[in-house]
Amino acid sequence: MLRLLAGFITPDQGSIEINEEVVAADGQNIIEPEKRHLGMVFQDLALWPHLTVKGNLEFGLKAQGVPAHQRNQKVADMLKLVHLDSYIDSKPAQLSGGQQQRVALARALILQPKALLMDEPLSSLDIELSQRLRKEILQLHQKIGFTLLYVTHNREEAFDIGTRVVIMNQGQVEQVGSVEQIKEYFRNPPENFDKRLNSMQSE
Repeated sequence: MLRLLAGFITPDQGSIEINEEVVAADGQNIIEPEKRHLGMVFQDLALWPHLTVKGNLEFGLKAQGVPAHQRNQKVADMLKLVHLDSYIDSKPAQLSGGQQQRVALARALILQPKALLMDEPLSSLDIELSQRLRKEILQLHQKIGFTLLYVTHNREEAFDIGTRVVIMNQGQVEQVGSVEQIKEYFRNPPENFDKRLNSMQSE
């Protein structure tokens, strides 16, 4: 799903719209990935190890031609927002796992994307740190107000972060609804319910 939205692959049929704009249809991309203005946080974070925290955040801004003084201000503001302003000159290897997660999130958000796509970003962290970062993601969401599409195998994580939840199984949509509707779906599954779905990780 994330690859389709990002434009890395094209749909075999149907179309994809982002903000009421068709970006892919009839098996081809209408708007190329780099022009969709989407942010993405990968499962492995994909931070550039040779760049400092500042270098990672301003990379995309440089590509957009943002002047140096504006880049510096944007980086400073974003790092303050994710509580990493004192690590501006650190390299990723010098940071903890949670701090690296914040850098990846800040790097995506600094470009003010139309939507942020997150691919199991907390799966490698322990439960306590994962829960803390969930709260931080939600706090950032409330402050900035971005659209977030979050993919996870962890049921509780989905319930904590999501307002609208989609259950997928083998590429097929099984159920769509609010958190309460999806919880009820698991409590009283239909007769043809795939028991593998009920094995989704739960803390």
